[in-house]
Amino acid sequence: MTLSPLQEARYEYQPKLPGMLRQGINEISVKTGEETSSVADQDKIKALFPNTYGKCEITFEKGQNTSENKKQVVGVILSGGQAPGGHNVISGLYDALKATNKDNVLLGFKGGPSGLIEDDYIEMTDEFINQYRNTGGFDIIGSGRTKLETEEQFEIVTKVAAKHGLTAIVIIGGDDSNTNAAVLAEYMAEHKTGVQVIGCPKTIDGDLKNEDIEASFGFDTATKTYSEVIGNIERDANSAKKYWHFIKVMGRSASHVALECALQTQPNICLIGEEIAAKERSLADIANYIADSVEARANNGDNFGVVIVPEGIIEFVPEFSALIAEINELLAGDKAEEFNSLVDWATKEHFIERGLTDKSMRVFALLPEFVQKQLFLERDPHGNVQVSLIESEKLISSLVADTLNERKIKGTYKGKFSPLHHFFGYEGRCAFPSNFDADYCYSLGYNAFMLIQYGYTGYLSKVSNLAAPAEEWVAGGMPITKMMNIERRNGEDKPVIRKALVELDGKPFNYFVSKRKEWSVKTCYTYPGAIQYYGPSEVCDATTKTLALEQK
Repeated sequence: MTLSPLQEARYEYQPKLPGMLRQGINEISVKTGEETSSVADQDKIKALFPNTYGKCEITFEKGQNTSENKKQVVGVILSGGQAPGGHNVISGLYDALKATNKDNVLLGFKGGPSGLIEDDYIEMTDEFINQYRNTGGFDIIGSGRTKLETEEQFEIVTKVAAKHGLTAIVIIGGDDSNTNAAVLAEYMAEHKTGVQVIGCPKTIDGDLKNEDIEASFGFDTATKTYSEVIGNIERDANSAKKYWHFIKVMGRSASHVALECALQTQPNICLIGEEIAAKERSLADIANYIADSVEARANNGDNFGVVIVPEGIIEFVPEFSALIAEINELLAGDKAEEFNSLVDWATKEHFIERGLTDKSMRVFALLPEFVQKQLFLERDPHGNVQVSLIESEKLISSLVADTLNERKIKGTYKGKFSPLHHFFGYEGRCAFPSNFDADYCYSLGYNAFMLIQYGYTGYLSKVSNLAAPAEEWVAGGMPITKMMNIERRNGEDKPVIRKALVELDGKPFNYFVSKRKEWSVKTCYTYPGAIQYYGPSEVCDATTKTLALEQK
């Protein structure tokens, strides 16, 4: 295999651990905190997780290691979408496991949770692991989105675990994956299998976050990757001085990525979905808001600009959410087949007009035809509109263009508006992890094994105080049930980890609000540049603007 110079250099990078985890395995003890309760629906969550609910948070500290000295055979899976640093979680897990007992075994199950069900695995060795240290991607064992949630699946996993003598399973994933980890841990505890289950917090969207989980891994690298390219586009916009760039970034359920990229690059406009929902902004409100910036900049002779749009923005617009709900109902069951059998768009429009309320039809009529058609593309497995397929950045720029044309007719706007469109998604999911993510992920994996060694199950590997240097990070664990509540999913009440949205009273958002009026009119762009791996610590090891503001 041919390696790039950077790849060779990254193999040699030694990730930094929290000071406590550098003590040596035999000098790490446990400090037990208070008992926990779920974030909501306490009685229901407790009833669903009688064996793993209400456990104490724990912190590792210097002291005599009192854990049981036994051989550990650990299985690990990567679950869900890729995030930079996943390889280092596995590397940290492996190194801690081997440092404790060279006879310990790590099995990597391939393709996500399905690897556990199909018993498709590889045994990790030094030679194998060393090919993936400090690199991006999940190609070490692959990932998948199979959910572990049925009795039949749990029985199969139990048999696979028994076959290999597994003492623990580590699930590296996002909110849904760690919900599955909690359910699997409860099953294993109820059936007294002796198999522990530990989770690690992953998602570049940043929505697996709370008072205990300060950041999900991959968010730092992904936002720095997107911000580099956004900065490049800003520089180009300021050079050409003739285009408005509408940039959609990852974030279906929350706007953390958009906000962080805005804090790093200072665009003219950044839409925050949570604010739009809270203030019940309409599509017309959004179009006018951006058009005001376009007009003000044109009056200054600046017919260019940059707008950042979170991927899930339209789901935050109340009138659009209502429209989507009606479309889902309109095409429920056999009605989807009837709609798809219609021969042309004009006939389909008549079908749609008969099925929507007057209010939703008015919203539908505002949309460009290409967006109208995207709303009726193939449904997802639950029969719902696939909102991620809608080109929201093009929708918004089209509405802005219409608004500006109206202002031209009235004589209030005399500038030029030439939009260009971009979507940054996959580009950030497998980048070489930043030093922060390389260190954080390695620590999460190392820490996960300490949780296993001390007999914990149903816990999430937790590393905190992340805005400080790695030496000052605090390692420990928290029960996954602490993050859970009950939500309605597919017509049933389900226990799930609550997604973290942008806090409108939080320091990062309030800082953004204090600056955005100036940014909307003036050219205040900042250019983060490429991720730096070698050089001054303040450049190479810096975390996100979001985390720095939260812990300032």
